[in-house]
Amino acid sequence: MTSNAASTDARLTGTVDSEPLERVVTPPRRPGPARKSLRHHWQLYLLVIVPLAYFVIFKYIPLTNAVIAFKDYNVIKGIWGSDWVGLRNFEAFFSNPVFWTLVGNTLLLSGYVVIASFPVPIILALALNEIRLGAFRKSVQLITYAPYFISTVVVVSMTILILAPQLGIMNRALGAFGLSKVDFLGNPDFFRSIFVWTDVWQTAGYSAVIYLAALASIDTSLYEAAKVDGASRLQKIIHIDIPGIMPTATIILILAVGNIMAIGFEKAFLLQNPLNLGSSEIISTYVYKVGLLNADFSQATAIGLFNSVINLGLLLVVNFVAKRLTGGGLWS
Repeated sequence: MTSNAASTDARLTGTVDSEPLERVVTPPRRPGPARKSLRHHWQLYLLVIVPLAYFVIFKYIPLTNAVIAFKDYNVIKGIWGSDWVGLRNFEAFFSNPVFWTLVGNTLLLSGYVVIASFPVPIILALALNEIRLGAFRKSVQLITYAPYFISTVVVVSMTILILAPQLGIMNRALGAFGLSKVDFLGNPDFFRSIFVWTDVWQTAGYSAVIYLAALASIDTSLYEAAKVDGASRLQKIIHIDIPGIMPTATIILILAVGNIMAIGFEKAFLLQNPLNLGSSEIISTYVYKVGLLNADFSQATAIGLFNSVINLGLLLVVNFVAKRLTGGGLWS
């Protein structure tokens, strides 16, 4: 008993045979990578909060209301109290006689916009990059960039005034040459070209600035090496400039094709009239008429959801193809 008590006292006092025991010291706990990054870059995380809150509040939370597409929405019952009808709204849209006309007009108009508006800014940026006279370059850049700040309503008003059948500048010019007047806005065959080329005129200068920024990031040693090798301006453009802006062009093309079914409503609706309805009626204008004018919110939501799903599919497919061909995409 005495020896056991002595050993117990020795363990409690930290001594055995008058020799101190070594104490186990626990190393301080180091902060994790996330906490360390937050401590060092808290200002950047603080800046991200505002745009993140914007997307959550105005983009992701409203997505829950897409359930209206699967319900017979009643204003009194509310979104969640309305009767569930499943895919009935989608079936009604797919069986609608105007379904293929809407899809065809949307695809043709959007494809026309992509084909026409994609190369023009690239050509403009390459041309501006080769101009050595600073004043002339800035003047051209200002003239081509300025239309981007004009609202769509004003652009459409200008277009209507220029192409008016009686007092428009175009028809007056045709009359001066002894040609018969043309109702440009009333002819369905002219609608797409009017829509697309006014859009190119308005946005080409802004898009060219993006490519000019990409050209400015190209390593200048490549130009010096090409100059030593005796390369011409055209050869520099083909072998240095175009490959240098190709990643930027790929991203812009992917985004453009991804929005091919989401062409702007405002301009198409403002240029629309009963005479050109066969070409100007697209999905976005039809959604406006069904949802707001006819107050069929469930049908309009179903059409809009169908449109968004098609856009998402196109975006993923084009991104996959671009990643296979060029090695780069939206998320790589």
